Amino acid sequence: MENTKLFTPITVGATPLGHRVAMAPLTRFRATDAHVPTDLMVQYYAQRAAVPGTLLIAEATDISPRSGGYANTPGIWTDEQCAAWKKVTDAVHAQGSKIWVQLWALGRTAYSEPGVKLAPKDDAFDLEKNYVSSSATPMMPGYPAPRALSEDDIWTFVNDFKNAAKNAVEKAGFDGVELHGAHGYLIDQFTQDTANKRTDAWGGSVENRARFAIECCKAVAQAVGPERTCIRLSPWNTVQGMRMADPIPQFTYLIKELSALKLAALHLVEPRVHGVFDKDPKGETLQFALEAWGKDRPLFIAGGFTPELAKQAVESTYKDYDVVVIFGRRFISTPDLVYRVKKGLEWNEYDRSSFYIYQKEGGDCAKGYVDYPFSKEYISEFGKPAGTDSPMLDSAPKGKI
Repeated sequence: MENTKLFTPITVGATPLGHRVAMAPLTRFRATDAHVPTDLMVQYYAQRAAVPGTLLIAEATDISPRSGGYANTPGIWTDEQCAAWKKVTDAVHAQGSKIWVQLWALGRTAYSEPGVKLAPKDDAFDLEKNYVSSSATPMMPGYPAPRALSEDDIWTFVNDFKNAAKNAVEKAGFDGVELHGAHGYLIDQFTQDTANKRTDAWGGSVENRARFAIECCKAVAQAVGPERTCIRLSPWNTVQGMRMADPIPQFTYLIKELSALKLAALHLVEPRVHGVFDKDPKGETLQFALEAWGKDRPLFIAGGFTPELAKQAVESTYKDYDVVVIFGRRFISTPDLVYRVKKGLEWNEYDRSSFYIYQKEGGDCAKGYVDYPFSKEYISEFGKPAGTDSPMLDSAPKGKI
């Protein structure tokens, strides 16, 4: 792969990159109960920044106390949180790599049905007050109806995104921010008519349903610059009560409006991925979305990529666009993933059971987090990896690259 387009430089907004392989935002539940990033998180991100010029997109991060609902997700609204994130960004920058952060608000996904382990519940979260959405539409049958946000509430969330972005860039040292507009979280709950049943200026039409995403992006772009702003969308995803009967008109309009804002990039999820699982796309494609975005600025594309599919994406499938390929699950298990893709080395098999942990139940934060090995080849070429106390030998089960 070394001499392919995948390993040519690209500039995304204000962020120069050495190649087109990047790390997805991956929720791991390793922050403190106060939503403060930990030293273990510094180690985790430093490991995955091992190849200079790599872009990491840090995990979904709560923009305010009202935006959350999950335990041990990081936040970015207090000085303590920002200072802890600064340790992360400093460690990544010391490796010669770049790091953005994904910003989210959960909305109606903050509710976890008793007995169903979707995410650890944050006991400090005021569910009665902050269990909200675009409309009073339950996420799934049997779930309670969230409270529909008022006009004032909506603008409060827009402001939360803006303030979080400013904190991310100005205090925490991130190179850019990504708004989470995918997978059924609050922005997506406004975009899609499966959740949004409003009849006011925030719903009832393609244009009105797109408004919340657009206003959030405008506010963030005004705060930190469009060259440091991105949004993630998943038009075909069915997770958490999403998937319109025909998403193409809705997302075509939204993406054209976002393109007009001259954001740094658009992040899209391939239809072959459903949440953290793969699925049959049945003829669904992202081509309509790419055409709506245009060819002036880059795209991030995620979704079950292998090295061969990544090469195909940049050199064939999306050859007319500037594409950065996003790897997720494989980056969890293979800290030197970029090096292995480049050299054609096998990657480590991941342990899905350690993707998410439940700290209140005594979950081991380090297991399946900072203990995956680097390849012998990487260690031989570069020495002791950053973010490790001792060389991590290449002894994990392998999967085909």
